[in-house]
Amino acid sequence: MKRNGYILISMMMLFVSIMSSCKKDFIELNTDPNGTPNALPQQLLAPALVNTLGTNMLRARNFNNELMQVTVDAGDSEGRVFRYDIKRTWADVTWNAWYTQLTNFKDIYAIASKEVTYNKTYMGISLICQAWLYSLLTDTYGDVPYFDSNKGKDGNFTPKFDKQKDIYLDIFKNLEAADTLLNASANVVAGSDPVFNGNALKWRKFGNSLYLRLLLRVSGKADVSADVIAKIKQIVDTNPDAYPVMGSNDDSAVLRWTGSGSLTSPFIGGVREQDWRQPGVCEFFVNNLAKWADPRLVNNRWSISSYQGGIQGIPSGYAPGENVGIKSYFQSTTSTTTLMNDPLMGNIMNYSELQFILAEAAAKGWIAGDASAYYKNGVQSGITFWIPTYTVPIDTYLTGADITWDNAAPLDEKMEMIHVQKYYSMFYTDFEQWFEYRRTGHPVLPKGNGLRNNGIMPARLQYPVYVQSANPDSYKAAVAAQGADEISTQVWWQKQ
Repeated sequence: MKRNGYILISMMMLFVSIMSSCKKDFIELNTDPNGTPNALPQQLLAPALVNTLGTNMLRARNFNNELMQVTVDAGDSEGRVFRYDIKRTWADVTWNAWYTQLTNFKDIYAIASKEVTYNKTYMGISLICQAWLYSLLTDTYGDVPYFDSNKGKDGNFTPKFDKQKDIYLDIFKNLEAADTLLNASANVVAGSDPVFNGNALKWRKFGNSLYLRLLLRVSGKADVSADVIAKIKQIVDTNPDAYPVMGSNDDSAVLRWTGSGSLTSPFIGGVREQDWRQPGVCEFFVNNLAKWADPRLVNNRWSISSYQGGIQGIPSGYAPGENVGIKSYFQSTTSTTTLMNDPLMGNIMNYSELQFILAEAAAKGWIAGDASAYYKNGVQSGITFWIPTYTVPIDTYLTGADITWDNAAPLDEKMEMIHVQKYYSMFYTDFEQWFEYRRTGHPVLPKGNGLRNNGIMPARLQYPVYVQSANPDSYKAAVAAQGADEISTQVWWQKQ
């Protein structure tokens, strides 16, 4: 026992020594010898974006893709997401990562607001990124810390949880402020911005396109729908010059992985090659593409392996014991092409998604545009986003695929047409497919007989377990207000 005590004391002394040295090195490395001891916005932006996208892409792969029948991690063991069998530990990664990066985005705004480092462009970019991350948090969990979050420096370690409605209304205020800040503002250092290379106008277009995404998400709530629909009309019809949005694929918000340094895809090193090939591609995902002779499948732009001379998916939601094996799968770096290092996998929001947002708004009569034109633009730009050289006329493609727009169809059929195409536009875009399915029920997904949660798509992730002990009062208040901390409890914008 005495000997063990000496060992423990020695280890503690070594730890203190190492931490003191690390702290000294950290301070030296992160201190500008020419001025402020604080990091500058141009130093914080790229790491925050890279780290956020890293989390989003990894979780899109092993969570969203499984729920939304892109892939099936075949097996009979417990905890298979494709069966809606979701462990509470799934909650931790995105919660921790998004709140961590919110600290960085908030620091960008705080520093850019100071007189000596004042920069309206970084302030606007910060507000957009905060809106984006907070929307991910609240759409994933429901009520979350918002107004009091990320205030540990001020001694607030037990922030209250805010209602989703209040969060959304403040997000809208911040996106309005971002649009004002970025109006005619100067570009920033290109190297600080791996999404738009410092282009302020493109950030402004993304912010307003994100605004439309989030307005549409809450448009079904009676207590805000009138104001939300009016704002959508203002942005699109009444005053579009004040709210520029994405105008082509060139405006898409994508962190393009170059393969150099920090811009190496998180899948390289983050996922083993054999694990990348492990989930089978789902029947729903590939069968639609095959039926349409979609060039993303025909040209194998998404690098899917063949099986017995063709591409074959496997059913999702099957029961344990049905012995379903993996057939086709996404190829890894052992193949000629792979999505593991593809530059376009860092998608935040693309032009095609925006076109389908506008198609839905037009189909519902909220804006004056032609739903058919928006639909066509959405399909075409969804293909050319991945295959820029694709030149087949869109009407020719739609007719051959038997997916032409029918203006006389009932609204629900139009919604299915829009959302089955939007589903592919949002391929590997964090949890957007899941969010939109929860909002609309589209696209209609086949249901296997092995599904848990009464066969109903999970409505949220549970709060991290540690939150219950670290912030018990706020946690209990959130559960009392929102409902049981279960995957079946709907968030505000889902409730009728």
